[in-house]
Amino acid sequence: MPRPSPVKTCWKRSRPSWKRGSRSSRAVEGGTTEPPAGVIVPTFRFPRRSDLMATEYDVVVIGAGNAGLTAAATLARKGARVIMLERHNIPGGCATSFCRGRFEFEVSLHQLSGMGTPEFPGPLQGLLQGLGVRDKLEFVRMEDLYRVMVPGRLDLVLPADKGGVIGALQGRFPAERENIGRFFDLVYRFFSEVISAFYMKDPEVTPEKYPLYFKYAFRDAQSVLDAHFTDPLLKLAVGIYWCYMGLPPRLLAFGDLAAILFAYIELKPCHIKGGSQTLSNAIVDSFIGNGGHVRFNCGAEKIIVRDGAVRGVVTEHGDQITTRYVLSNASPITTFLELIGRDDCPAVALDELKGASYSTSFFTIFAGLRCEPEAVGIAEATNFICAQTDFDRDFALTRTLDCDESAFIMSCYDVSDPGFSPPGACQCAIVAMKYAEPWLQVPPERYAAEKYRCAEAILRRVEAHFPGFREQIEEIEIATPLTHLRYLAQPGGSPYGFEQHVKDSSFFRSPKPPLKGLYCAGAWYGQPGYQPTLASGVAAARAILREMKAQEVKP
Repeated sequence: MPRPSPVKTCWKRSRPSWKRGSRSSRAVEGGTTEPPAGVIVPTFRFPRRSDLMATEYDVVVIGAGNAGLTAAATLARKGARVIMLERHNIPGGCATSFCRGRFEFEVSLHQLSGMGTPEFPGPLQGLLQGLGVRDKLEFVRMEDLYRVMVPGRLDLVLPADKGGVIGALQGRFPAERENIGRFFDLVYRFFSEVISAFYMKDPEVTPEKYPLYFKYAFRDAQSVLDAHFTDPLLKLAVGIYWCYMGLPPRLLAFGDLAAILFAYIELKPCHIKGGSQTLSNAIVDSFIGNGGHVRFNCGAEKIIVRDGAVRGVVTEHGDQITTRYVLSNASPITTFLELIGRDDCPAVALDELKGASYSTSFFTIFAGLRCEPEAVGIAEATNFICAQTDFDRDFALTRTLDCDESAFIMSCYDVSDPGFSPPGACQCAIVAMKYAEPWLQVPPERYAAEKYRCAEAILRRVEAHFPGFREQIEEIEIATPLTHLRYLAQPGGSPYGFEQHVKDSSFFRSPKPPLKGLYCAGAWYGQPGYQPTLASGVAAARAILREMKAQEVKP
């Protein structure tokens, strides 16, 4: 597979533009061009190759996605000698952006969870503070969870507030008023038990002490929705966040649905001023500022294993790095089958891979409009548009090319952050879940026609809800699952990792690494999403630090 070509970078007011060889980096390195007023220039320099040729490190981090970044930054802040290898030319993985014309398009972040409020800070606040980047970032709070629409049947906005959510649902579905109250009471009582048992680390987690957790944690979400509601439109309005998990409620644990509802209602959805690339830049800046080394355009070729333990890493350029610890942000398929190889791969890791299946990818339309959101009737930052109420039917459509009936989400960041796009303009990311397999079967000569046919189907439906949308399009870019596969280098182009079936819960996996010195983090090893993956990197780094201390390897 060819390496992605460098992404063009554009200047943006109050937004970092950090890409090697871009206009911003040339200006900084050459010293002849001053950036426009208001542009934030990153503080770190690009290390020379000679700076990065040390042959021994405490830890090698493979991949600069969310988890790789937070792991590397955590280790460096504790004094460990760390090098991070990234095959792409910029950090972030999914947490990135690209430019077309005057627009800088956000690639993946729709709603960030975990920040909380000034009165009740969420766990992500502390995580970013611990990395030394919280004060370098500005967050924009979203007032509503989402707008959910089914043509001619449902059009409902749910506020990011428990009372507001319940009130909006009861107003639209008065016949199920009591059912709605009971359901959200269950969600809150259930998650209260989760917090007490696991976040507070209760040493005595028993069915007697936590009855709701033991009763509902591994039940499928569909059965709980069916037990509380009769109206399929109400089930859709409450369960639509399944799109953020990649599995329909019938296959999704109620605990996962409850967690995402609780997180967004109580900790509030938000966005990052400048987009997710700003977050990635800030973390890698902190990493380098604390003595870390990073090599872009340089992936890992092999993890060296001897006597059942990690001994080093070989880069794709042939450089060999000696280390006793590797943290892989790559998928388990890449890590165990390609970098380690079957001969050195632990049997337990192979057994886990046999029972897993990778999750959905996306068909995405990035549209830059020459108008502000209200000009085409866009009033919410997050919009779910569905053709029917059948979750299973929607999930079945993810394994087809057609987009005529597929559910999709449309995010317009300028609703919550009017400065996200150039003045008088706005941008939208329109995303339908799609697996890669059907696209892999498309002959190369038909690929472009198929891509534009699917985009046309989605744009027709967007136009039906937001008249005038199409005529306002100034820039458009279309990404299929193959696009995501190319840039992410993840199996199936999946940002979600493996499908989140109940059987694949982290509760059923050993926390101990299957190979001495190997640690893994990211969506493939836990839950998908920004908050979980950022946290997983920190957790893995802390595990390495504990092991280093136990082995008396002082960073």
